[in-house]
Amino acid sequence: MALHIFNTLTRRVEPFVPREPDRVRMYTCGPTVYRFVHIGNLRSYLMADWLRRALLAEGYAVQHVKNITDVGHMRQEMLDRGEDKMIAAALAEGKTPADIAAFYTAAFLRDEERINILPATVYPRATEHIAEMVEIAERLLANGHAYEVGGNVYFAVSSFAPYGRLSGNLPRELLEGVRAEADPLKRNPADFALWKAAEPGRTLKWDSPWGPGFPGWHIECSAMSIKYLGPHLDVHTGGVDNIFPHHEDELAQSEACFGPPFVGYWVHGQHLLADGLKMAKSTGNAYTLDDLIARGFEPLDLRYLCLTAHYRARLNFTFAALRAARVARWRLQQRIWDWVDVANSAPDGPVLGPSGEAARERFWAAVRDDLHVPRALGVVWQMASSDLAPGEKLALVRDFDRVLGLDLTRDVAARPKVPADVAALVAERAGLRARRAYGVADALRERARAAGFVVGDAPWGMRVRPALRPDALVGCFSTARDVPSRVDEPPARELSILLHVYGWRADVERCVASVLRAADLGACNGEVVVVDSQSERDDGWLDELATHEPRVRVLRPDHPLGEGEGRNVALKQALGRTLVLMDTSVEATGDFVTPLLAALADDAIGVAGPWGLRSHNLRQFEEATGGEVDAMQLYCFAFRRERVGEIGLMDEKFRYYRHVDLDYSFRFRDRGYRVVALPDLPLVRHEHRGWEELSHEERDKRSRRNFYRFLARWGTRYDLRVPESAQHSG
Repeated sequence: MALHIFNTLTRRVEPFVPREPDRVRMYTCGPTVYRFVHIGNLRSYLMADWLRRALLAEGYAVQHVKNITDVGHMRQEMLDRGEDKMIAAALAEGKTPADIAAFYTAAFLRDEERINILPATVYPRATEHIAEMVEIAERLLANGHAYEVGGNVYFAVSSFAPYGRLSGNLPRELLEGVRAEADPLKRNPADFALWKAAEPGRTLKWDSPWGPGFPGWHIECSAMSIKYLGPHLDVHTGGVDNIFPHHEDELAQSEACFGPPFVGYWVHGQHLLADGLKMAKSTGNAYTLDDLIARGFEPLDLRYLCLTAHYRARLNFTFAALRAARVARWRLQQRIWDWVDVANSAPDGPVLGPSGEAARERFWAAVRDDLHVPRALGVVWQMASSDLAPGEKLALVRDFDRVLGLDLTRDVAARPKVPADVAALVAERAGLRARRAYGVADALRERARAAGFVVGDAPWGMRVRPALRPDALVGCFSTARDVPSRVDEPPARELSILLHVYGWRADVERCVASVLRAADLGACNGEVVVVDSQSERDDGWLDELATHEPRVRVLRPDHPLGEGEGRNVALKQALGRTLVLMDTSVEATGDFVTPLLAALADDAIGVAGPWGLRSHNLRQFEEATGGEVDAMQLYCFAFRRERVGEIGLMDEKFRYYRHVDLDYSFRFRDRGYRVVALPDLPLVRHEHRGWEELSHEERDKRSRRNFYRFLARWGTRYDLRVPESAQHSG
């Protein structure tokens, strides 16, 4: 069976037949080097790596080009507004765009090496191929597929009849075919830029026949792929988010310039989600390889995890799944070490028998079936658990690893050596087992485990292996579901102050210190529970505080949680009779606890706090600092713990802090409880960095998403009219 692959252009799995019998021209869309690549990007590059390895295993000579986009398409005014803070900060430090690109290019190449992606034959830089891009634009102008307006050159989509066949987006259905607002200079909104005129103040620009400017987003790949591979490629890979508009436009301009076919096989990998969400910097889940390493994982753990899902299926990344991949890879590695020990002692080399040959055929059949590496990985485990001789297993895994790329036999010599004291325990255990003293022998095995080594028994004798310690990985839980609930337990304390931390150490220190001073937690038997959801680990000061301050507990997930989920972790673990949800932007200047406890002594009051909200239409809310209100803001939100069993936990769909407090307030009101604002509580609000440090666009996007979720739930169900007598009661 020959290699078959799904072709996005034809939407079917096809036998792979390159233009030349023994050579494959392969192009992969590489990174834009102004930030670290995240693991979602790496999944796309892993897909290309497995395809390339499969082609090499089939005997093809593969010429692989992977571009480095070091031009950048962000307009200068976006930098000036701070739209990309990373670049803006670098420029403020005196670093040039070339410095920034060089730094992140090196980081990308390092990541690829660490995750064992074969290096491309060529890594062309966009800035080194401006002349080729200009030449393509000139040819398209000359043959009527492009036009120039004000120093900008646009591709005329209407001039290319097959436009839309890759993505299915037909020109008449398009409103806009680029990542930008509608351009009034275009003849057709679907047209896309081949060359852009440089705006005043732009740093990156080049001379052209149309004046100073810079290339469009899509023309870079056409220019670089065609220069190194010619106008007709065998394979072009990328993520599904590249299909439109990037690859659709790349196909159109390339075939309009040089004739069809531009690419024989378009191969696209699906998204890597994180806890069910698309990876994005704004969501806080765009993890990098360094993020995983900082949590105790190894780069190849991610490679193994990505092997468990087909490249055309979405893969939901969680740290729990990564831990499982870590354990599975380690267990496979342990078995291979055993096979090596036995095979090295065998007098003759391995010869595959019928069962071994059958396993080998099943593995390669899975690889050739549209790169089905999850099924191939299953064959590896079936083979590992079979009755094949260790030498046969070792020969097979070496063959399979040509595609898997897990380096399963490379680090055999580097495995931890068994220390003399552990070796002595093992020898003593063997003697005890020979005398059938199994109880004492088992005790010695546990002593070896405590020293970091696992002692086991195999058909070929006793084995000693270094033990994996998953508990040593940073983070003990990934979701609120992983955290046991203590809500139904009797309260062990009178008060719990609950914080969800996203960083900003100075704010957290100020808030915690002020609460410890003002609340007299010792007298009221209180505690502070901190859910540390920041993605960048601090220097351990929170853990140190909790060590020396028995009133503080720190709960640390292995990745940043959304607002609702992070608050739920605290709610599930709180031990106080009264719970106070507080924001780290708040500072206590006096005893705020006594008034809250007094208010909540009234069974009719469900929620109390200083900063309430009133509304008459659910769309506009005004702050109210006294009397009965419609909702309480999450800056300080107090209620009795027993209500959690009745009201329930927060809705974890609210990932941003805005409007989660409205929803939770209305949950109390829906049960008939009053929400009351207490005037003059000794609490001060400082700048809320979760709001202030976002761009206006990002604030609006996150707030709207939460608001419409709130409005859909309560907009037609709730009468906001409050009796006049209640509006002024305290």
